[in-house]
Amino acid sequence: MSRRLPPLRALEAFLRVVRLGSARAAAAELSLSPSALSRRIGTLEEFVGKKLFTRAHQAMQLTDDGRSFFDAVAPHIEALAAAVENQSDNLGVMRLKLGVLPLFGGQRLFPRLSELRKRHPRLHIDIDTGPHLLDRVGDTLDAAIVLLRDPDPALHAVRLDHNRVYAIASEDIAAEVGNVPDKATLARQTFLIHNELPDSFTAWREAIGLKDFEPAAIDHYDSGQLLLEAAAQGLGIAIMHDDHFKRSGDRRLARLFDIDVESPYSYWFVCRPRDLEQRQVRLFHDWLVKAGL
Repeated sequence: MSRRLPPLRALEAFLRVVRLGSARAAAAELSLSPSALSRRIGTLEEFVGKKLFTRAHQAMQLTDDGRSFFDAVAPHIEALAAAVENQSDNLGVMRLKLGVLPLFGGQRLFPRLSELRKRHPRLHIDIDTGPHLLDRVGDTLDAAIVLLRDPDPALHAVRLDHNRVYAIASEDIAAEVGNVPDKATLARQTFLIHNELPDSFTAWREAIGLKDFEPAAIDHYDSGQLLLEAAAQGLGIAIMHDDHFKRSGDRRLARLFDIDVESPYSYWFVCRPRDLEQRQVRLFHDWLVKAGL
């Protein structure tokens, strides 16, 4: 005896509401009225015999049963889509236009991309490391991995990490500066700051108790990799995230002072909510989150 299949249109509506985080956005994507979307969800709830959402003031909130249902069903829907994709000769390359900051790409993304290629061989990625990545999401970019304090609420955003701010320098500068922050000594130094992290230097100064000190000069960089190299070459003290320092493994570099400083910035994956329903965006998003980059 064959099993009954769930109402597939209702299942699609459910998955879109969960992934987009908005019943209104899901209805728009499916070209449905809010009431029609609600009826489809109701049909699925009748089929499974559970309340998947609570409804109040035209908003839909996932219930505990709804979350359990999504966690159980979503991987199988993805597996079904992948199976159909792999058996179809008509499906060509899926191309994702992804904006990435170079240092994140080199240290964290590229070493793991072969895993994604093996999992989804049809998925190919055009990498863009140009300026103004966030502004180009939804235009020339499908998605981006960027450094932010707080993401735009209009975007779908996933926080990828939490960071500490390190002051990094060559061994010679580290020896000159010493183990205890000294205003006069630090004021003679050049500091190297990434254009994307202007508030990190402020946070670091406050944490070491020298909020008002001014260095001899501040040099600005738009490349994290060049910033690390400049510090290693003795060109100044770089204000960087701890993760980049640790992943570099560069023995020419040393951390100044053992002081814990929380960074105002994190790496975020961002895209437009509706673009998450594009298969190439969703595949990369789901892999990125699961991979824990």
